[in-house]
Amino acid sequence: MKGMDKLKILLAKGRIYESVYELLSDVGISISLPDRTYFPTTNQEDLAFQVVKPQITSLLLANDKADLGFSGKDWVYENGVQDKVVEIMDLGFDPVRIVAAIPDTKDLDKLLKGHLTIATEYQTLSKKWVEDKKINGEIFRTWGTSEGFVQDTEDSIAQILIDNTSTGSSLRANRLKIVDTLMESSTRMYASREAMKNPEKKQKILELKMLFETVLNARNRVMLEMNVSKADFDKLIKGIPAMKSPTVSPLFNDDGFAVKIAVKKSEVPVLLPKLQSLGATDIVEYELRKVML
Repeated sequence: MKGMDKLKILLAKGRIYESVYELLSDVGISISLPDRTYFPTTNQEDLAFQVVKPQITSLLLANDKADLGFSGKDWVYENGVQDKVVEIMDLGFDPVRIVAAIPDTKDLDKLLKGHLTIATEYQTLSKKWVEDKKINGEIFRTWGTSEGFVQDTEDSIAQILIDNTSTGSSLRANRLKIVDTLMESSTRMYASREAMKNPEKKQKILELKMLFETVLNARNRVMLEMNVSKADFDKLIKGIPAMKSPTVSPLFNDDGFAVKIAVKKSEVPVLLPKLQSLGATDIVEYELRKVML
């Protein structure tokens, strides 16, 4: 990227920052955020970072104020810029649902017969939901925690809450029940359209995507290494999974084979007893740092 402007990357505050910080570190990109500043330093000369609020990341990308950023899908759609930014990849971090919830003692059909107030941070998504459901109501904008605005009382500020939830535990704790899901969201990597028109910036963005994929692939997999006798070798090879094919090498003194396979972590509890039954011995499991498929 010699001679090209630095790739300007937006990092969102809060949970997104922590998740992306760890991901960057795992690919070898270190960042450090000095106190009271919004511009992290990095060990990469061709990258420049800025920390912003998660709600505005996609707006800045849509207006070409940065090249790359990390945002929840919910805020991309809330800002109405889904057609003005390019989704590069779904990182899968912080999965949530945007839901409509009411007091657990109420009946939605009965509520919908009256005039309603909807408490929410999500103005755009809520307006579309109200229009689609043909609800007679108005939207009351909240900031941050919103469960307290919806209660089973006559003087409740609102009758419906539209908010994000991962487990629903906070809603249940406030005696609210989910009655509809507006959308599902997770942290994703987005680029500005202008950056993707620039060949050098596009190449750098796709290189970052590739690096992130290698780390995310590794997080879901482990390496299993084992020994097997010549007599059990064919039986073992036919019975084990691998991303492509297992790595096999002869043991010292021609006393069987050493076998390596990379497998999904979720397969290990079932696979270990199976490998032993197929004749594998000296089985070792270890973590992977990067996996390029």
